[in-house]
Amino acid sequence: MQRGLLAGADLDSYVEERVITTRFDKAVAWARGNAMWPATFGLACCAIEMMAVGTPDYDIARFGMEQFAATPRQADLMIVAGRVSQKMAPVVRQVHDQMPNPRWVLSMGVCASSGGMFNNYAIVQGVDHIVPVDIYLPGCPPRPQMLINAILELHAQIRASKFGVDRVAAARAAEAAALEATPTHEMKGLLA
Repeated sequence: MQRGLLAGADLDSYVEERVITTRFDKAVAWARGNAMWPATFGLACCAIEMMAVGTPDYDIARFGMEQFAATPRQADLMIVAGRVSQKMAPVVRQVHDQMPNPRWVLSMGVCASSGGMFNNYAIVQGVDHIVPVDIYLPGCPPRPQMLINAILELHAQIRASKFGVDRVAAARAAEAAALEATPTHEMKGLLA
């Protein structure tokens, strides 16, 4: 189109049909939510269900997540699938710290979320004692459809989140709250 050919209402309708306007933070949130690369971090039986999400039956590629990164430096979503032992806890934290910001954590399965049926000294009673968790996915094991739903919920959270320093402050506050939580060995059961 040459300059000066359209004016007034014709120019307005021409621009409305061909130009998309938005705010920068919304465009960044849309890009972050639709181009997440999860880290492969399967620890137990929930990992089988996590692997099933990549098959053609469920096709996680529809959501821009077909690349399961084998290195934390290329991932922005950690899916902790399964129980976390006390020996594995420092490794989970190290992998989380190696991921670039912004990063998100999805706790998959009841064992990762709360220790599950393993209420003993060897299993961490919730991965949120180690890293800040954004989405909890219950189930033993959760079905691939449930994982896709949790990922879509995370996408909605990311699109609604503010851009910049607020995310870092919220993550630090969540981490501080998790570190101040009562340690598992000091918790009293229902019979105490």
